[in-house]
Amino acid sequence: MPNISTEDNYLTVLNLFTTDTPDKQDRLLTEMRRIVDAAAYEGWISSTVHAGQDSPGTANLIQWRSGEDLEKRYAGDEFKHRTLPVFREITTGIRLLQNEIVFTRTHPGLGGRIDVSPDRDDYTVIEVHRVGEADQAELLKLLGEGQDWLVNVPGYRSHSVFKGLRAMFVEGAFAVVYAQWDSKESYEAFRDLPHASKPMPRRGNDERIDALTVESDSNTYRVVHTRAMGE
Repeated sequence: MPNISTEDNYLTVLNLFTTDTPDKQDRLLTEMRRIVDAAAYEGWISSTVHAGQDSPGTANLIQWRSGEDLEKRYAGDEFKHRTLPVFREITTGIRLLQNEIVFTRTHPGLGGRIDVSPDRDDYTVIEVHRVGEADQAELLKLLGEGQDWLVNVPGYRSHSVFKGLRAMFVEGAFAVVYAQWDSKESYEAFRDLPHASKPMPRRGNDERIDALTVESDSNTYRVVHTRAMGE
């Protein structure tokens, strides 16, 4: 199964699609499964499809050997004249984010490996933070090392921080957090804790993240399909 690591040197692509109804989410998932199951692109490593939980939408976490391989895919007629038009028809928003994985952490009891698979029961949270280019490095540190206290939060499994490199349909610098929790209830208890009740390390960290972030959004997901090269 695919895993998230700072050591594999893959280009990590996160394609995020939003839509406005559950029926359209189902159509998105069907289309994404079709593309993943037929994938035979040069340099493609794996794709993992996620179904939106809080809001209708999908995410596809894709590993590529290099940016050059991905650009060949984007330049192809199938992508330009079949894939993009279909997605534009059934989505309200498209973001194609190219990233470098710069930080990972797991709960100490989980062995340090971050696997991504429909065979697991992770409740997955994906956050996208837009930030000024000059502040990107600090924000990445706050989102990663600055959240050491997460290992003590009930239900926490892992979090990974992606440095945004370039994107289609997103302006400016950005950072992504990909987090795994054991349940919706655990994550919501963490998310909805009143600011005044947060431990001081979290409170200060959250305040600085808010100060640096130009705009942010998130959604929650379940992994529903994955395939890797050679399968």
